[in-house]
Amino acid sequence: MFERIWTVRFSDTDPFGIAHYPRIVDALHETSDMFMQELGYPFWELSQEHDFGLPLVEMNFEFRHPVEAGDDVRVTLTPDPGSRSVRFDYEAYVDDTLAFEGYEQRVCAEVGGGSAIELPDGVAAALGEHTAD
Repeated sequence: MFERIWTVRFSDTDPFGIAHYPRIVDALHETSDMFMQELGYPFWELSQEHDFGLPLVEMNFEFRHPVEAGDDVRVTLTPDPGSRSVRFDYEAYVDDTLAFEGYEQRVCAEVGGGSAIELPDGVAAALGEHTAD
Protein backbone atom coordinates (compact mmCIF):
# COMPACT_ATOMS: atom_id res chain seq x y z
CA MET A 1 0.00 0.00 0.00
CA PHE A 2 1.13 3.52 -0.81
CA GLU A 3 -0.02 6.48 1.29
CA ARG A 4 0.15 10.24 0.94
CA ILE A 5 -1.48 13.36 2.38
CA TRP A 6 -3.46 15.70 0.13
CA THR A 7 -4.14 19.08 1.71
CA VAL A 8 -7.33 20.52 0.22
CA ARG A 9 -6.77 24.12 -0.86
CA PHE A 10 -9.40 26.82 -1.15
CA SER A 11 -8.87 26.69 -4.94
CA ASP A 12 -9.98 23.02 -4.84
CA THR A 13 -13.42 23.92 -3.48
CA ASP A 14 -16.77 25.41 -4.44
CA PRO A 15 -18.22 28.55 -2.78
CA PHE A 16 -19.36 26.40 0.16
CA GLY A 17 -15.83 25.11 0.83
CA ILE A 18 -16.51 21.55 -0.42
CA ALA A 19 -13.91 20.00 -2.74
CA HIS A 20 -14.94 19.85 -6.40
CA TYR A 21 -15.16 16.34 -7.90
CA PRO A 22 -12.60 17.12 -10.67
CA ARG A 23 -10.06 18.31 -8.07
CA ILE A 24 -10.51 15.04 -6.16
CA VAL A 25 -9.84 13.10 -9.37
CA ASP A 26 -6.73 15.27 -9.95
CA ALA A 27 -5.51 14.42 -6.44
CA LEU A 28 -5.96 10.70 -7.18
CA HIS A 29 -4.08 10.94 -10.48
CA GLU A 30 -1.30 12.75 -8.64
CA THR A 31 -1.28 9.92 -6.08
CA SER A 32 -0.80 7.29 -8.80
CA ASP A 33 1.94 9.47 -10.37
CA MET A 34 3.74 9.63 -7.02
CA PHE A 35 3.31 5.88 -6.48
CA MET A 36 4.69 4.91 -9.90
CA GLN A 37 7.61 7.30 -9.44
CA GLU A 38 8.40 5.71 -6.07
CA LEU A 39 8.42 2.28 -7.77
CA GLY A 40 10.99 3.56 -10.26
CA TYR A 41 8.55 3.53 -13.18
CA PRO A 42 7.20 7.09 -13.50
CA PHE A 43 4.30 7.27 -15.97
CA TRP A 44 6.12 9.90 -18.03
CA GLU A 45 9.06 7.52 -18.63
CA LEU A 46 7.09 4.37 -19.48
CA SER A 47 6.40 5.23 -23.11
CA GLN A 48 9.71 7.02 -23.69
CA GLU A 49 12.06 4.50 -22.11
CA HIS A 50 10.13 1.23 -21.88
CA ASP A 51 7.88 1.29 -25.01
CA PHE A 52 4.63 0.69 -23.14
CA GLY A 53 2.10 2.63 -21.12
CA LEU A 54 -0.65 2.09 -18.57
CA PRO A 55 -3.61 4.03 -19.98
CA LEU A 56 -6.67 4.49 -17.82
CA VAL A 57 -9.63 2.47 -19.13
CA GLU A 58 -12.11 2.66 -16.23
CA MET A 59 -12.63 4.50 -12.96
CA ASN A 60 -15.32 4.60 -10.32
CA PHE A 61 -15.60 6.40 -6.98
CA GLU A 62 -18.15 6.68 -4.20
CA PHE A 63 -18.23 9.72 -1.98
CA ARG A 64 -19.08 9.08 1.66
CA HIS A 65 -18.25 12.35 3.45
CA PRO A 66 -17.52 15.91 2.31
CA VAL A 67 -13.91 16.97 1.88
CA GLU A 68 -13.43 20.61 2.79
CA ALA A 69 -10.85 23.36 2.35
CA GLY A 70 -8.05 22.89 4.88
CA ASP A 71 -8.61 19.15 5.32
CA ASP A 72 -5.57 16.90 5.31
CA VAL A 73 -6.82 13.87 3.41
CA ARG A 74 -4.92 10.60 3.85
CA VAL A 75 -5.10 8.86 0.47
CA THR A 76 -4.12 5.20 0.20
CA LEU A 77 -3.45 3.34 -3.05
CA THR A 78 -3.28 -0.46 -3.15
CA PRO A 79 -2.38 -2.04 -6.49
CA ASP A 80 -4.00 -5.25 -7.68
CA PRO A 81 -1.93 -6.36 -10.69
CA GLY A 82 -3.19 -8.82 -13.26
CA SER A 83 -1.21 -10.28 -16.12
CA ARG A 84 -2.06 -7.45 -18.57
CA SER A 85 -3.47 -4.75 -16.34
CA VAL A 86 -3.44 -3.23 -12.89
CA ARG A 87 -6.22 -1.93 -10.73
CA PHE A 88 -5.43 0.85 -8.25
CA ASP A 89 -7.79 0.74 -5.26
CA TYR A 90 -8.10 4.02 -3.36
CA GLU A 91 -9.41 4.98 0.07
CA ALA A 92 -9.31 8.51 1.41
CA TYR A 93 -9.79 9.55 5.02
CA VAL A 94 -10.27 12.82 6.86
CA ASP A 95 -9.08 11.94 10.34
CA ASP A 96 -10.66 8.49 10.82
CA THR A 97 -13.68 9.14 8.58
CA LEU A 98 -13.80 7.48 5.16
CA ALA A 99 -14.42 10.37 2.74
CA PHE A 100 -14.34 8.48 -0.56
CA GLU A 101 -13.21 5.20 -2.09
CA GLY A 102 -12.87 3.83 -5.56
CA TYR A 103 -10.58 2.46 -8.22
CA GLU A 104 -8.80 3.06 -11.48
CA GLN A 105 -8.31 0.22 -13.97
CA ARG A 106 -5.24 0.56 -16.22
CA VAL A 107 -4.22 -1.73 -19.06
CA CYS A 108 -0.67 -2.41 -20.18
CA ALA A 109 -0.34 -1.41 -23.83
CA GLU A 110 2.49 -1.02 -26.34
CA VAL A 111 3.33 2.44 -27.58
CA GLY A 112 1.46 3.08 -30.83
CA GLY A 113 -1.70 1.20 -29.92
CA GLY A 114 -2.66 -2.38 -30.36
CA SER A 115 -3.93 -4.87 -27.85
CA ALA A 116 -2.98 -5.33 -24.24
CA ILE A 117 0.40 -6.86 -23.47
CA GLU A 118 1.81 -8.63 -20.43
CA LEU A 119 3.00 -6.40 -17.61
CA PRO A 120 6.80 -6.41 -17.77
CA ASP A 121 8.35 -8.58 -15.03
CA GLY A 122 10.03 -5.64 -13.25
CA VAL A 123 6.81 -3.63 -13.12
CA ALA A 124 4.75 -6.63 -11.99
CA ALA A 125 7.28 -7.39 -9.23
CA ALA A 126 7.36 -3.77 -8.04
CA LEU A 127 3.56 -3.59 -7.96
CA GLY A 128 3.41 -6.93 -6.16
CA GLU A 129 5.45 -5.54 -3.27
CA HIS A 130 2.60 -3.14 -2.46
CA THR A 131 -0.46 -5.39 -2.82
CA ALA A 132 -2.89 -6.12 -0.01
CA ASP A 133 -2.03 -9.13 2.13
